[in-house]
Amino acid sequence: MSKRLVLASTSRYRRELLQRLGLPFDAAAPGTDESTLAGEAPPTRAARLAAAKADAVAAQFPDAWVIGSDQVASCCGPHGVVVLDKPGTEERWASQLALLSGHSAEFHTAVALVGPGGRFSHVDRTVVGFRAFSSEEARRYMAREPALDCAGGFKAEGAGVSLMERLTSEDPTAIIGLPLIWLCGALRAAGFSLP
Repeated sequence: MSKRLVLASTSRYRRELLQRLGLPFDAAAPGTDESTLAGEAPPTRAARLAAAKADAVAAQFPDAWVIGSDQVASCCGPHGVVVLDKPGTEERWASQLALLSGHSAEFHTAVALVGPGGRFSHVDRTVVGFRAFSSEEARRYMAREPALDCAGGFKAEGAGVSLMERLTSEDPTAIIGLPLIWLCGALRAAGFSLP
C-alpha cells in the first residue's frame, strides 16, 4: 500500500492545517468545476466537491492517497437559505457581514480521502453565532483582516472571532477548512502512522 499523500488543493489554509500532522505531502490543483447545482443543499454540495477534487487529483496520482476538501457556508436570509461563498469583492464582503450580524451561519466542511486501498468521506457541521455588530464595526474588521478568500468573509482563527458569540463544532479545525480530527482517523485507517 502506497504511503504517498497528496492534498488536492491550492488553499494555503488547508496546507497549513495538514502540515500540523507532520506527514510529508504534495499539493496539486484539482481544477474542478465548483458550480452550484440547482436545489443542492450546502452539505451535499460540500461533499460532492470534496469528492470531485480528490478524484480529479487521484487520476493524476493513482498510487497516492489524495485528500479533497470543500467548505460551504450558509445563513438564513430574508428569502431563505443564502450560500456564502468567498466574497471576492469588497461590496459582496460588506453585504455578507451585514447578513451575518446578529444571526447564525452553518459551515459544512467536507473531506474525502481517496487512495489505492479505498475511500473515506466525512462532512463536519460547524455553527457560528454572530453578535449584532454595526456596519462601522464590520468596516473596522474589513480594514484589519483580509478575508476575501474565506467563505462568509471572516476568519475564526483571526480577528473574526471578535464578531462571534459562539462556535459549536466537533472539530475546531473544520471552520478553517480541513477537519483534522476526522482526517487523522481516516489516515490511520489508510495505513499512515500518526502519534
